[in-house]
Amino acid sequence: MNRRNFLIKGTAASAALVTGTSMFANVGCTLIKDRKINIGVIGTGSRGSGLIPFLNEIEGVNVYACCDVLPSHLKKGIARTEGKAKGFTDYKDLLNDTAVDAVIISTPFSTHSQIAMDAVDAKKHVYCEKTLAKSYQGIYDLVGKVKKSKTIFQTGHQYHSSRLYTHIVKLIQEGKIGKINSFDCQWYRKGDWRRTVPKPSLEKAINWRMYREYSGGLVAELCSHQIDFVNWVLDSQPKQVMGFGGIDYWKDGRETFDNVHLMFNYANGAKAKFSSITTPNTNSGGYQIKVLGDKGSIVIGTDKAWLLSGKKTKKVEKEDVDGVSGATPQAGYSYKGEPIEVGHKNPSKQALLDFRDSILNNTQPKSDLYTGAKTAVCVQMALDAMYDNKIVNWDNKNTFS
Repeated sequence: MNRRNFLIKGTAASAALVTGTSMFANVGCTLIKDRKINIGVIGTGSRGSGLIPFLNEIEGVNVYACCDVLPSHLKKGIARTEGKAKGFTDYKDLLNDTAVDAVIISTPFSTHSQIAMDAVDAKKHVYCEKTLAKSYQGIYDLVGKVKKSKTIFQTGHQYHSSRLYTHIVKLIQEGKIGKINSFDCQWYRKGDWRRTVPKPSLEKAINWRMYREYSGGLVAELCSHQIDFVNWVLDSQPKQVMGFGGIDYWKDGRETFDNVHLMFNYANGAKAKFSSITTPNTNSGGYQIKVLGDKGSIVIGTDKAWLLSGKKTKKVEKEDVDGVSGATPQAGYSYKGEPIEVGHKNPSKQALLDFRDSILNNTQPKSDLYTGAKTAVCVQMALDAMYDNKIVNWDNKNTFS
């Protein structure tokens, strides 16, 4: 290298250090220089096609290809790229396209593990939607494959990227609400959770969430986000899981439960409740996480949160206590909520921004292979607890690192 080239490259490298970005993005054996990252979206149903508008808005990213086995889904995905993306019906053909640098996997839960492993073999960076993988073996196989590679791998628990949630976790871990006693998490949805099927032969392809062969039901699709949050806050995983569920409202041939109720017991004594229900009720409360500490509580929605501190408005005298409510009558306390103000983007968009930055800077994502794997194990434990009617204990071989 002559002196002129050395100075040019040295100056560029110094600038990259100052800005915190890399001149090159290491994508398997390909170096990206001065061009956009080509993304292939594998699975363009409601989630995959829903991510494409965010990808279109992100600087440095190009939705290069879409893939789906259902023509209607593939058409919708390509349409959201204004017709610019290449179309594939076999994900392996997409992976064989050397122009693809990274993939978004948003296919049915049961297919995540195999597609992600094939993507790693094809030297593509991977953003794999939650829940990471179905079955313990699917989780073990995927972890074993990814940890031996140089792939940037991000699990799609988007709240792990939310700057609001990141701020809340920091507050809790710094002791803002004291010692954590419990978590009360719910995700209630109106309706039967079904999708319209144009012909009977497509029932399982479209409504795969209803069938145990392909799906983890409400636990994998909804509760998993909140399970991931609790594991993150406690920097731990449950030592025991128990739960109940049933098909008690929608008698329509589905196999996965229309309501689930779970209890997780953590080693530090904290307990976490998770419930998810699908009913026609429009006033069921929606999405909410309550974190209860001995000095206060935090209530969290998808994009807002409040800090609560319990203060007595009057002294509770012994004679005020009745035989029904006990020593803590409701009238004795008033809870005041203080909004937690943090600037943040849509969590799904932020997660995709983080994925781009991890590729460019060759850094570990916040929601990585291991956090995703631990949450996936928790999901499987919950399913086992409900389906087999038993308490399931954490197996230490699931402590990935």
